[in-house]
Amino acid sequence: MRIEYDRDTCIGMFQCVAEWEGFERDEDAGKAVLVDGEEREDDTVVREIPPEAELDAKFAARVCPVDAIAVYDDGEQVIP
Repeated sequence: MRIEYDRDTCIGMFQCVAEWEGFERDEDAGKAVLVDGEEREDDTVVREIPPEAELDAKFAARVCPVDAIAVYDDGEQVIP
């Protein structure tokens, strides 16, 4: 499973931070940070989700109020 995060869309509610330790607060920017993420050319940040963190990562994606986080499994989007 992998998670994709659109930092430009993020509005800094930090609900994802409360759900999964894979996200941290960037108070200076007013946005979340996907820890150990790799930035892509399309301005998204991507990382593989460890198997033991899949449920928490899904919750982080679900609680995002602006849908800045998506979760994919085998190339198929499972959380918009």
